[in-house]
Amino acid sequence: MQKERLIKKYANRRLYDASQSRHVTLQDIREFIVQGEKVTVVEDKSGEDITRLILLQVIAEQEQFGKPILSSSLLESIIRFYGNGMQEFMSRYLEKSVETFSRQQETLQAQIAKLMANAPMTTMAELAKQNLDYWNRMQESMAAAFMPMMRMPGADRTPEAAHDAPAAVPAAPTGATGR
Repeated sequence: MQKERLIKKYANRRLYDASQSRHVTLQDIREFIVQGEKVTVVEDKSGEDITRLILLQVIAEQEQFGKPILSSSLLESIIRFYGNGMQEFMSRYLEKSVETFSRQQETLQAQIAKLMANAPMTTMAELAKQNLDYWNRMQESMAAAFMPMMRMPGADRTPEAAHDAPAAVPAAPTGATGR
């Protein structure tokens, strides 16, 4: 399991990542989270955990400059739940909803990746098999169409030989009275 990344916030409001020995921005923190890292932000002097505050700032920045996820109507509804008897329920509901949505997305992405990994070769093999079956059926139907011609008298001769030699004339029935 990945260890938690500790970010310190200094009095000058700069964020410092001790693991990388460098200052970071809210965008950097967003990227850590998108990559699946756990981030904890603490005040340098007091050691107070201010992770939620920083994460809210990351969300506010994304909502302001990106394509918003949270509509004004949704934000108003959330604000109404603060101080309400249903605040804790709403918090758990939102958390579970997002967890479920995330799991569904991961499952869907895994299924699509599996399909894409296997599908090209499977699809090509299936198409090749269908084409071969079609070709065999076509050959069989052509052979069946030409088979009666091959059974006719003189069918074993080449077309040139058929023109050179006279065709067999059926004999007249014997024993018949002639006129």
